[in-house]
Amino acid sequence: MSITRKWSAKQKRSLEILIRLKQLYPEATCTLNYQSPVQLLVATILSAQCTDERVNQVTPELFEQFPDAVALANAEIEVLENLVRSTGFYRNKAKNIQGSCRLIVEKFNGEVPQRMEELLELPGVARKTANVVSAHAYGINQGVTVDTHVKRLTRRLGLTEHQDPIRIERDLIRLLPQEDWENWSIRLIYHGRAICKARKPECNACILVDLCPSADLPEE
Repeated sequence: MSITRKWSAKQKRSLEILIRLKQLYPEATCTLNYQSPVQLLVATILSAQCTDERVNQVTPELFEQFPDAVALANAEIEVLENLVRSTGFYRNKAKNIQGSCRLIVEKFNGEVPQRMEELLELPGVARKTANVVSAHAYGINQGVTVDTHVKRLTRRLGLTEHQDPIRIERDLIRLLPQEDWENWSIRLIYHGRAICKARKPECNACILVDLCPSADLPEE
């Protein structure tokens, strides 16, 4: 099979996977709680190596004391550290939150920028965070969010051979319609938590089993 035909078959399979994921998880929404772009940015920074549930327990008090970029930029760093301590890596997260908010105030008039290049200027913001903020705060799909679930499932489904998130994202951008870039990630995250688990995927219960080259089913 030629490379072109092989890629076309992969595109067709990825679209069928997308259709089934939409049926299984019709409500694909961001599970972080926020009321503004800067709050989403902060919550997403805090979600690194931490559950959204834990972040949502931390942010109400954080945002009550520091509701916007100006307040966060001027906060005492020790206070920020204590408020986000339970999310892990709290010193680095507090430093990045404050650094991002200071740049937002100084360079972007207190508003979280929309363009990818500008988002990536913010301390602690890589493409994963930038994609989440762009998609959910502004409704702009500039890329595909690749977290650990998306990375694992995309590889298991045979849609990429890469380990690097940026290369995985490039493959997914070629395979999927732009309007589905972000909800693809959310649905894959849901599926990774519920069915395609890291240690023991439940292939018998998976609606993607016939499309998955990694499926492990017992012989009949």
